[in-house]
Amino acid sequence: MNIRDRYEMARDIYASIGVDTDAVLEKLGKVRISMHCWQGDDVRGFDQDGPLTGGIQATGNYPGRAGTPEELMADIDMALSLIPGRHKLNLHASYAIFENGEFVDRDRLEPRHFRRWVEYAKARGTGLDFNPTFFSHPKANPFTLSSPDEEIRRFWIDHGKACIRIAEYFADELGMPCCLNIWIPDGYKDIPADRYSPRARYKDSLDQILSVGYDRRKVLISLESKVFGIGLESYTVGSAEFCIKYAAEKGLLYLMDNGHFHPTEMVSDKIASMLLFDEKIALHVTRPVRWDSDHVVLLDDETREIAKEIVRCNALDRVMLALDFFDASINRVAAWVTGMRNMQKALLYALLTPHEKLRKLQDEGRFTELMVLQEELKLYPFGDVWNYFCDMNGLPGREDWLEKVKEYERDVLSRRKQA
Repeated sequence: MNIRDRYEMARDIYASIGVDTDAVLEKLGKVRISMHCWQGDDVRGFDQDGPLTGGIQATGNYPGRAGTPEELMADIDMALSLIPGRHKLNLHASYAIFENGEFVDRDRLEPRHFRRWVEYAKARGTGLDFNPTFFSHPKANPFTLSSPDEEIRRFWIDHGKACIRIAEYFADELGMPCCLNIWIPDGYKDIPADRYSPRARYKDSLDQILSVGYDRRKVLISLESKVFGIGLESYTVGSAEFCIKYAAEKGLLYLMDNGHFHPTEMVSDKIASMLLFDEKIALHVTRPVRWDSDHVVLLDDETREIAKEIVRCNALDRVMLALDFFDASINRVAAWVTGMRNMQKALLYALLTPHEKLRKLQDEGRFTELMVLQEELKLYPFGDVWNYFCDMNGLPGREDWLEKVKEYERDVLSRRKQA
């Protein structure tokens, strides 16, 4: 039985519970996920040779890491060629491309330093999202926008302003909004003597960054919180409470990374509450293992629940969806493809769920039927619908795509000089 035949059988099965699979696939094909560039080179970027700082670690030394803009772009191309649909690319400021021997520090970055990324995106019909890089820099040790050193704080304020101008350049050139996400790693390893002052400085720094002025239709600024990090286990300046309140006051998006909360907190449980009060929110989907360890996104319970909440809230156009992981222990291209396809699978699973039927059972107190149907849905032929979606896009389904990555590893990645 071929892919089309299996899909037609699956279509009939889902139709019996009121789900139109053709409409579902059309909707899924329009969802753009922002794929993070930093998986391809272990978050090293192109503007410094020092170690990662700010609580960030990329563990492993799998051969084939991208070391130049050309290598990174080639690897991104390979990954995108195996991911159905059209998406966005998420850049950090540390991926500025300097030419003809030029170099400027992060506080002096200009749109022209990202010209090649814009050309890359235009040629592929994709959009760009952006992030100021407040880590892995001599002036980020250990504080940035909350630093008590006014010279250092000014440096990072100027960096934030520069990034807003770059984000607006992306939006103008590519004709789609750019999400600019602000996250800082500032905090203390042990119990602080003063929690208030660092947050007051952070608030003032953000106020100054936003004073640069920008078109809110083009640049969607989000603020990302974190509960703790390596070296700042006891206190982070950008806590959830701070970021939620500041974003609400300034009309920014609040960004939730599902590795940035206490291990018993679920971001999927927070989405509906945020959407009740905010027109848009932003997500970084990752996979924490005991801590914010940024493992490759799997089709696990929390990823499925995140997707179901987005779909149940009819919020596919209200959630800025991006991934954030970096695994240097496996083939980096395969990590991208696995994570992106799993996020799409989670969205497909959610779209194939008869939410109105389940909601009615809940409202009527028919909890036995609700539980049984939720469990039985797990065995519906979701995989046949996914494989057909891949086939519609001219891509292999199941695990067959891995052969393409193996070929790329043999022909390209294995020939690179190992760092």
